[in-house]
Parts: sequence; structure tokens; C-alpha cells
Amino acid sequence: MSVNYRQDLPPAGGFEAVKYKRNLPFRGPGALAILAGVTAFCSFGIYRVGMGNIERRELKRESTWARIHLVPLLLAEGDRAAYQDGQRAAAVEADIMKDVKGWVPRQSVYNNPRYREL
Repeated sequence: MSVNYRQDLPPAGGFEAVKYKRNLPFRGPGALAILAGVTAFCSFGIYRVGMGNIERRELKRESTWARIHLVPLLLAEGDRAAYQDGQRAAAVEADIMKDVKGWVPRQSVYNNPRYREL
């Protein structure tokens, strides 16, 4: 008895290639692009800080010169206010001590030469 076996063989042209590589989609820019972006961003930040320093220095210079130019005016105003306060105090003292004979407003009460200033 003869049995005809049919052997299982690969298809004509062979099997297709085994796909063993991972098929990952593109996930963003590469390392060089990220490095270039960070470098550009930091450079822009340093530039802005430098410009801010220049502006702050200019504002400080302007404030200093304004203060220098205002000092004489402020001193004159302070002197005027002190003079007016002194005149007002002398008037109040004269009004309070009007009944005391020989009282001179704003004169030192220390008449002993030992306590006088040099």
C-alpha cells in the first residue's frame, strides 16, 4: 500500500521577513534642536537682563542728579521753617512771660559766666 504524503513546504519566493524592529512614531525635536532652543532662550534672557541693568543704572543716575539739584532748595525750605518756628516760639514765650519784669524772650536763662559756651 503506498501512501502519498504531501509535505508542507514554504510558499514560492519564501516567507516574508520577520518584523522585529520597534515601530515608534516621531516624538519631537532632536537633542541638537533642543540645545539650540535653550541656548537661544538663555541668550535672549541675558540680553534682556543687560538692557534692564542699563536702564536701571540710567534711572539711578537721573535720580541722583535730581537729588543733587534739589538739595539747596530743600535746605532753604528747612531753614525757612526753622526760622518761622523760632519766631513763633519767641512770640509764645513773650506772651506767656509778659507779666515777668526784665524777661527777654529767647535769651539764655543761664546768666552765670561759668556756664556760658565758648
